Order: sequence, then structure tokens, then C-alpha cells
Amino acid sequence: MLNHIVLMGRLTRDPELRHTQQGTSVASFSLAVERDYSSKDGGQKQTDYIDIVAWRSTADFVSRYFTKGQLVAVSGRLQIRDWTDRDGGKRRSAEVVAENVYFAEGKRNRDSAPDSDYSEAYSVPPIEQGFTALEDDGELPF
Repeated sequence: MLNHIVLMGRLTRDPELRHTQQGTSVASFSLAVERDYSSKDGGQKQTDYIDIVAWRSTADFVSRYFTKGQLVAVSGRLQIRDWTDRDGGKRRSAEVVAENVYFAEGKRNRDSAPDSDYSEAYSVPPIEQGFTALEDDGELPF
């Protein structure tokens, strides 16, 4: 059996980061995803608004680097949840549990001011504390 979904769309709001009682990170956000076809009456494309939830390091990544309006690609699985509302009514909701979230546009497209240099737009993030760069002695370690 297979449950895999891939979506590309724009964030409709900034991701909301929360933590469970055990300290596990969870981020929720939604994507506006256009359908591939236009409606017959007005010729406009229809848009679906899809709820996404990300856990652990993916949640931390999403909440740190993504904001409303950005074009992102999400791969994950579809999850259907049954729940009871405050009035005792049975409800059902669908959401995508994100396994991977990717930037789907370059930094130049995200920022209003163009970058002066390609290398600045796609620079490598700084090395985290506690890590040191190794000198290259030209020998392979195996």
C-alpha cells in the first residue's frame, strides 16, 4: 500500500510552531495550491487550501525559514482524523503530514530587492557551534 503526496503551493500564513508536553516540535501551516485546469464559467483556476503539519526537525526548519507567501514543495502522507466537536458531533478532517519541505523558488524571487550576487543568494549556512573545519591533507580517510 502507498500513501504519498507531493504538493507545491504558497503558504497562506506563517507557520505556527508549538511543542507537545514531551517537548516535541510541531508546526502547522496551510498551502494554497492551484488546480491544473480552469473553471468552465470564468476561466479562472480553482485553488485548494490544504492543511499541513510537520513534526520534530522538519517543524523547526519550517518555522525558522518559511513565511507567508513563499512558494514551497511538500512531500509527505495524507492523514484523515476523526474527532468530536464541542457539541458532541462527529467530525472528520484531512491534513498532510510533511516528511520533507523544500524551497520552490530562488531567494531572488522571494525578496523584493534583487541580490547583487548569485553566491550571496545561495550561500552555505554558517557552521554550527561545536564543529570545527578539518584541514584537507589530500588523503582519503578510508
